[in-house]
Amino acid sequence: MSVRLWLVSRLAAQLGCIRLAKLVLANGDLGRPIIAPPGVPAERIKILRQAFMKAINDPQLLAQAEKQNVETEPTSGEELEALAKEVIAQPAEAVERMKKLFGK
Repeated sequence: MSVRLWLVSRLAAQLGCIRLAKLVLANGDLGRPIIAPPGVPAERIKILRQAFMKAINDPQLLAQAEKQNVETEPTSGEELEALAKEVIAQPAEAVERMKKLFGK
């Protein structure tokens, strides 16, 4: 969980709006995920996740990203999966509040 999401979650918890805050901020934490189609075996997902984390933390890649002013804040597949499941599992009340918030 990013620091931004953590801080807003703490504030929202005090205000009774934690579900709403997570829905609003999840998009920023999800970023640009790399996804696989349904039905990929768990062992293959594990291998892909390990390869991604190894690649994204490669010193040469990080040096090139820094040179090009590209932010790298990799999030593990496990963290993204947990966040996606949490967002999808929100109760109807939170979804309705989101709709009102965005004028829908």
